[in-house]
Amino acid sequence: MSCVWWCDERGGPTVEFALLLPVLILILFGTIEFGLAFYSQEVLTNASREGARAGIVQNTPKPSVSDIQTVVNNYLTGTGINPSLVTVTVVGAGGTFPNPLTVTVTYNYQFLVLPRFSGVPSSINLTAQTVMRHE
Repeated sequence: MSCVWWCDERGGPTVEFALLLPVLILILFGTIEFGLAFYSQEVLTNASREGARAGIVQNTPKPSVSDIQTVVNNYLTGTGINPSLVTVTVVGAGGTFPNPLTVTVTYNYQFLVLPRFSGVPSSINLTAQTVMRHE
């Protein structure tokens, strides 16, 4: 029995590529999206550290809550995150040694591509908290 057109294997790699391409694209965009989310988490962590550092220094008068929030917002503006989308909570501002100062920064990160094609939620809450003692 001789093979006719159904035994022809030409085009097999093309069909395999067409089947795997959506999976590869999902992996690529997933890597990019989670990389951006991780970057945003690192920015929040550094912003909370900068705010805490500004709040514990020995100045007269001690930095107020709004002074610390301004430091955090200025840091976020320099990194490309919109400060109006971020919540900054300061506890212990204006305290004395050895009382702690806590700066918490919360940001609702919006995924760009993944939620449209997979079961990933459209956003996640990122939070960074820094606790330092007053000098």
